[in-house]
Formats: sequence, C-alpha cells, structure tokens
Amino acid sequence: MKAFLVGGTSSGSGKTTITLGLLRAYARRGLRVQPYKVGPDYIDTGWHTQVTGVASRNLDAFMLPEAAIQRLFHYHTAKADIAIIEGVMGLFDGYGVDPLYCSSAGMARQLGCPVILVVDGKAVSTSAAATVLGFKHFEPSVQIAGVILNNVNSDSHFELLKAAIERYCQIPVLGRVPVIKEINLPSRHLGLVTAHEQAALDMQWDKLADAIEQYIDLDKLAEIAELPALAEPPASLAPDELAGAGAGLTLALAEDEAFNFYYPDNLDLLEAAGVNIVRFSPLRDAAIPACDLIYLGGGYPEIHAQTLSSNTSMLTSIRDAHQRGVAIYAECGGLMYLGGSLTTASGDSFPMAGIFPGESRMTSSLKRFGYCQAQAQQTTLLAAEGDVIRGHEFHYSDFFSDEPTVFRFSKERDGMEVTHWLGGYQIGNTLASYLHVHFGQNPAMLLNWFERARAAQ
Repeated sequence: MKAFLVGGTSSGSGKTTITLGLLRAYARRGLRVQPYKVGPDYIDTGWHTQVTGVASRNLDAFMLPEAAIQRLFHYHTAKADIAIIEGVMGLFDGYGVDPLYCSSAGMARQLGCPVILVVDGKAVSTSAAATVLGFKHFEPSVQIAGVILNNVNSDSHFELLKAAIERYCQIPVLGRVPVIKEINLPSRHLGLVTAHEQAALDMQWDKLADAIEQYIDLDKLAEIAELPALAEPPASLAPDELAGAGAGLTLALAEDEAFNFYYPDNLDLLEAAGVNIVRFSPLRDAAIPACDLIYLGGGYPEIHAQTLSSNTSMLTSIRDAHQRGVAIYAECGGLMYLGGSLTTASGDSFPMAGIFPGESRMTSSLKRFGYCQAQAQQTTLLAAEGDVIRGHEFHYSDFFSDEPTVFRFSKERDGMEVTHWLGGYQIGNTLASYLHVHFGQNPAMLLNWFERARAAQ
C-alpha cells in the first residue's frame, strides 16, 4: 500500500496545485490513484476527482471518529495503487492550538503516513532549511519524509535550496515546481470555482503534470510512500448496523450546477445500506422522480436563483412531496432553496419552494465559518432530542424566519465554548439547516432518516 500526505508550511504554499499535478502525473502512468482531502472542503475534492476520474474522499477528524476514518481510508486505499492526501492550511494548523487536532499533521500521524512538505522557495535560500528544520522538530512523531520546492524557476536556485535543506535537515528534496502562468484555479466567494463548472480544463492539468514529471522525482516519491498493508482491509464502507437498513427505499438527489456539495462517502453509505439513488436537476427537470427520501445539498443556488425560481413545476413538485411526508433533508444551499425567497447580493429577490417561511439573503461577508456541533432540541429527521451532530458551516447568506428552530449550535475551541446560536428548521418530515454533515460519524443518523421515510409510506 502506498500513500503520502502533501502538507504546506502555510495556506497559499501551493499544495493544492502541486497535489493536482501529482494526481494527474501518476494517473497518466496508468496507476489507479486515490485522492483524499484533510478536512471538510468540497471544492478541492471536486478538482481531485476531475484530474483523476476517481472520487476524492474527505478525511475529517472533527466530524468522524478515528475508527471511521481508518475504515474509510483503508477501504478505499486498498483498491488503489497509490493514495495522495492533500492537507489543509499549514501542516500543524488545526482546530485550536493543539497541532495534532484536526490538522494535516494529526491525520498523517493517525494514518501512519509520510508527509511531503511543500515549501515556497521564492526569494529565499538557506533560510528555507531553517523553516524545514523547525517543522521537523516541532512534532517528531510526524514523519516529514520529503520536500518539494514551489515557485523555483532555475536549476541553480533549486540546487542551492536542495543542498541547504538536505545538509541541515537530512530530509530529501524531491524536486521543484516553477511558476506556470497558465495554471490558474478560478475563485469566487466560497473559494475556488467548482470543477463541475470547469470541465474543459484537461489541457491545463496535463501541462501541470508535464512540469511535475520534468521537475519531481516521482519514482523516489513512490518509494517513500510505501506503507505496511492491512492483513484484511474492510470488506464494506458501511458498519454492520447499516447493512440492508435502507433496502427498498429510493432517494432523489439534487445534482446540477446549483447543488453539488456532497461527500461521496455519504452517497456510498446510503447505497451500502441498500438505498437506490436517482439524480435530478432542480434547474432543468420538471419534477422530482418517484422517491421516499430527498437530499438537497449545498452549492450555489444564489448564482442560479432566477432559473430555480422560474422552474415553477419543480418547486410545486418539491412542495407536493413535502406535503405527502416524503423525508426531505437539506443542507445550506438546500435550506435556501426550501425557504420562501432568496435575495441575491444585487438585491434581487426570487420566490423559492416556500416550505420554510422566511428569506435567505446574500451578504458581503461570511456569516458562519468552521466546525460546530448541533444539539437537537427536539426529535428531528436525523437526530433524537439531545443527540449531537458534528459538522461545519461556510456561507455568505443568512436565513431570516420566525419559524421555531430545532438545533442549538455551538463552537468550542481548546475545550471551551466560544459561541453558540440557534438554527435549523423542521416542518413535518422536512429538515434543513446550514450545517454540512458526514453520515459516517454515527449510523443512527441514517437509521433515523430511513425510519421517517418508511413511516410516511
């Protein structure tokens, strides 16, 4: 089994671009490459999937217990020739001041995986060795097994940096990546533009992979990535409690340019439980397909607000399903779609499904950001009263409603609650909030959803 984690000295060090180049380069060699992303990010995983043709998976230590992460990682990696994990922020940046909690370093140590550290080599020489040495000694239990230098255009500059790092740090420098002006990942208010919208970038990825092949020792990197294989990898992604639990149920999944933020493992867990998934487009289809459950994920409904609002037959179909008691779960953009109206950043307002009285309004700044937990104040579609769901929020809109809320949200850091708020709404069998969740954290979430769906049949 081969796997390594691409970590950076900081955000903006170039680890996303270098990860994409490595993924493409190894895939072009005929290898099955399994991509991963540390943390809850949907957008980077979309790019990973585009450049490899293999669904990228999230490794999130806040939402998932350690046993679930190990199961997920070994289940998917056992099917691959090599796994490449893109880290998050700087190597030791996590949730709070603990350098191993929800950080790239913590994930690498948990998985027993070597780290390849990306260092920006622009406008620096021997000082780069001091940076690498600091990372090496900061947490010795994390194995920094190699260095890749970014933004290094000349061989002479590279050789200077390489000599200093290898002399003072005893860590191999595997190569460099020059500035490639043609490589540009477009961005918008939630981060990078999704791969879903940029399907015509194959030539860009091949150009990046060409540079990776030319300037990085991929054979040596693959040798460093060698890990001991499990004697018996997990036979299924789903725990035993979910086996067959959703048999006979059909889930309608909203998937198009407006709704596409889903963890692939969430969908795989549903299918492993026996649920049949059918996809539909709230932008283009006239009605939802016949189903027992509906899943409306996040995305960019605000960019497509006029088209979503104009598709009145779909809005009617969603409302009719709600009134029939179909078990509907919506996250973030899905909440915005199920509200009474959506007001864009330009001030234009568009009617939406109207299941939840209220209005979502786009703003110019993040309203909620990062990890939080939600304690159910009443029994809901996913959680019984008192249960806690872990997830994350990342949105520029606010939802304004007089409807009673069903969750108490809180954010803790280093064991202390730093803030709390109320949110989330449930009417009948429909639950919506801004929280993005990973179902792998607790099988009861899906079991509760299935029970609701069957009770409504």
